[in-house]
Amino acid sequence: AALAFSARNRLAGTISRLVKGPVNAEVVIKLAGGSEVYSIITNDAAQELGLKEGGTASALFKAGSVVLGIVK
Repeated sequence: AALAFSARNRLAGTISRLVKGPVNAEVVIKLAGGSEVYSIITNDAAQELGLKEGGTASALFKAGSVVLGIVK
């Protein structure tokens, strides 16, 4: 069965790093252009999703606003 999401902002890539801590895991997804997206999820979620380095994953974003900053 295919899944559909209301979030329109999706970045797909390859899991380049998966570091499990006591409670949470840091997941790094490397995008086609070389940029990386970092995410913190629970260890339980990482296990349930079967995440592993070299696997594929997508980061989905749904937000009412995005705050940008610059260095002056």
